[in-house]
Amino acid sequence: MQRFASAREAALTLRPDQPVYCFRPQVLIDDAHQFMKMFPGETAYAVKTNGENLVLETLARNGINVFDVASPGEFEAVRKVAPDAQMLYMHPIKAQSDIRLALETYGIRVLAVDHEDEIAKVTRIVRALDIDPASITLYIRLQTKGHAAYELSKKFGAAPAHAVELLQRAHKIGYMVGLCFHVGSQIEDPDTYERALSSADWVRNRAGVPLAGLDVGGGFPAEYGHDPKRKHVEMPSLGQLMSRLRGDIKEYGFGDLPLVAEPGRVIVARAFSLIVRVLLRKGRRLYINDGIWASLSDSWTGKITLPARFIPDPAKKHRNGDPKEIVPFRVCGATCDSVDILSRPFWLPETVDTGDWIEIGNIGAYSLSLRTRFNGFYPDTFVEVETPFDEGDRPEGFASLETMAPAQ
Repeated sequence: MQRFASAREAALTLRPDQPVYCFRPQVLIDDAHQFMKMFPGETAYAVKTNGENLVLETLARNGINVFDVASPGEFEAVRKVAPDAQMLYMHPIKAQSDIRLALETYGIRVLAVDHEDEIAKVTRIVRALDIDPASITLYIRLQTKGHAAYELSKKFGAAPAHAVELLQRAHKIGYMVGLCFHVGSQIEDPDTYERALSSADWVRNRAGVPLAGLDVGGGFPAEYGHDPKRKHVEMPSLGQLMSRLRGDIKEYGFGDLPLVAEPGRVIVARAFSLIVRVLLRKGRRLYINDGIWASLSDSWTGKITLPARFIPDPAKKHRNGDPKEIVPFRVCGATCDSVDILSRPFWLPETVDTGDWIEIGNIGAYSLSLRTRFNGFYPDTFVEVETPFDEGDRPEGFASLETMAPAQ
């Protein structure tokens, strides 16, 4: 992998016509270590967020030895780079053949469920393989309420009364049992975890069975940007969330249990940026060589404003407009699909034009996991970059990190 001091150096050296991912391994390591230091339990990296080999390998070499997995593809990806790592199979809805693969081939012994039929699936495989149920921990997943970019309890989780029944059922069969929840991705309300812990406490008190652990899931938000034309939502910092979470865990009496968290976005978001090229400027529209079917679907569905840095092509000698004037541009993707238009603008110098490059920051979470091959476009070029995105030249626009102002 080629190495550069900055994304600007990479763009001007390579002059790429295809999107280029800029990987910052030290940022990934630092953010993982920061989370591990703050959370009072086991950190299980959520592979779905970014399951690239270089990410998993970097984490495995630097202290992450537990991974939250959801499919045979993720089992294989983790085992390839970390043969001795523990895997937690926390997707609550599973094919029976995948459960067998997890238990028999990969030796997974921690699974999540949210329905009695899922317990029955696991039990059929456990009995067929003659596995002692006491060697397996089933986490019962609770529904939660809160505000997040993605509300996962719309799809997963048992209501509290149902969770009581599931705990008792699994315990009676002989499994070790725990409680888990996932408050949603990119949460906006710092009270969300407290409400989830209150619900978990209610369930525990009524189930009357010993708990083997509590998994608080993910949801820890990453920093992005903001659109000045929209109401600015103040995101809680990781330090604020962790301080509240540690206090709430203690208040509800879960501090003596083994604890697990499943961070993804907060660990990997800052580790990547993306260099894209402007294929065409049409008025206040920019057509770029990436889009919602490639690296930018998360910003579209989650309505996330990504920080953007202008990298002008020095070969272009004459420009129109005022370079100090920062204006919003509608951003259109590379495919022929008419919906391939970002939901948030890029605020950039008025002089941006066809052939220039843009570095899009904090793109590590879900950008690579969700990219498709639609229309034949599939960004897959990587370089290593030393300078963190937020320590380089200041992004020019309002659609940047909150602490950064537009260039003057």
